[in-house]
Amino acid sequence: MLIGIVGKPSCGKSTFFKAATLADVEIANYPFTTIKPNHAVGYVKVPCAETNFGVKCDPRVGYCIDGIRFVPIDLLDVAGLIPGAHKGEGLGLSFLNDLNQADVLVHVIDISGSINEKGEPVEPGQYDPLNDVKFLEDELDYWYLGILKKGWERLARQMVQEKSNPAKVLGKQLSGLGANEDVVGQELRKLNINKIPTQWTEEELLNLASSLRKKTKPMIIAANKIDMPGAAENLERLKEKHPEYIIIPCSAESELALKEATKKELLKYIPGDKTFTIEKPDGLNDKQKAALAFIKTNILDKFGSTGIQDVLNDAIFKLLKYIAIFPGGVNKLEDKDGNVLPDCFLIKDGSTALDFAYKIHTDLGDKFIRAIHVKKKLTIGKDHVLHNLDVIEIISNK
Repeated sequence: MLIGIVGKPSCGKSTFFKAATLADVEIANYPFTTIKPNHAVGYVKVPCAETNFGVKCDPRVGYCIDGIRFVPIDLLDVAGLIPGAHKGEGLGLSFLNDLNQADVLVHVIDISGSINEKGEPVEPGQYDPLNDVKFLEDELDYWYLGILKKGWERLARQMVQEKSNPAKVLGKQLSGLGANEDVVGQELRKLNINKIPTQWTEEELLNLASSLRKKTKPMIIAANKIDMPGAAENLERLKEKHPEYIIIPCSAESELALKEATKKELLKYIPGDKTFTIEKPDGLNDKQKAALAFIKTNILDKFGSTGIQDVLNDAIFKLLKYIAIFPGGVNKLEDKDGNVLPDCFLIKDGSTALDFAYKIHTDLGDKFIRAIHVKKKLTIGKDHVLHNLDVIEIISNK
């Protein structure tokens, strides 16, 4: 799946992206630092199955630290969006289109209010960051509307003349956004739009666009720069005004600093943890030690983490409702190369043993006989619904 990182210029989007991926991207406090979209790998964090069997895993992709498995996911950082982006203002339209394939969006907000609606620096607190939620919702809704209305009059007449199912026609037109006939049909029923398409009003089309956007591009809010003056108060106001969103306080700069120091072996820090250990104090100057003390006191002790890992995990597991499943065998946890528990797959909650077999390989699904719940040493059938962190062996007709 693909996570799209969105927000205004200079809100900390690219810092968030770099903190999540350690990708080499340009970071600067002026609009449109990001021109071309940046694509890199981040990770979600789950307990590793190795702890259930007293072994040490050998991940094929991702990594594992102290029994915590980090499973790779794709992230995309697009250019900052400003008001009028759906009309082509700034670099908006082309970069909205870059989000077509995103399964979920992370909206990075400068919660301190230190940049205005165009991403220009202002005094902290001078701009109300709560305005950013409505701004982005509107831009995305009108972007969807623009796609929905492309050739609408001709399409509406054609649907009436041919007595076509609007859900089927629009599901095909909007498939690039992650919609399909079932999704469009559900939203049309929810909005009670049952007139013939030529009679749909502009308001009904916008409501449909908004409803489809919420369904196909669910969004989580990263309240960035939480350590700045006024940020904590703004966070509480944001949560009160928008209880429909998952909102997580973040400090992308802090996460980036901790990860870069860990990469240099100056610290031991596991992403998402509430603490870190200084491994080489002699390798840190006074300024760096002061910065780490600030992060500990004002970020980790106060909020429990820098928020970056929480955003990624909640986007995948809470919004998209995925679960993590490990392939393994009752008698052998290694693959043919001797790697222990080398894989961890992310699949939709509610998936069955047969779904998992197909996720691993088409042949396993086609030749499925049965599966084994490895922890319980229990045989299960193809319709057995899997649960998060299950270890499953697939038995097939080879």
